[in-house]
Amino acid sequence: MIIDQDGTISIITQEKATIVELVKKIEALYPKFKNNNIIVSLSSLNKIELQDIVEFLALSNKHRATNHSFVIVSDKIDLDVVPDEIVVVPTTQEAYDIIEMEEMERDLGF
Repeated sequence: MIIDQDGTISIITQEKATIVELVKKIEALYPKFKNNNIIVSLSSLNKIELQDIVEFLALSNKHRATNHSFVIVSDKIDLDVVPDEIVVVPTTQEAYDIIEMEEMERDLGF
């Protein structure tokens, strides 16, 4: 797991761990970036199943409840099967765009 910081955005890149191990590591280190927006990049994985994305659901819900964005980046899953409760986009640029939109919505009180 690689963690990069870009302003108020923490970018977590999956290296070699399984999705379950990655979620556990993020939960263990969560206090370190709980006040930032989070992008989880799964771009290095060859195949991602719906169950892999669902592993992040509790963490995503917890983080979004604190008025911060949680976005997963992967172009290896059909976005039509992903639950609406979790944000998955195919590129890092789209993740930044989502965070920017969500920050504007929060600023406007939505």
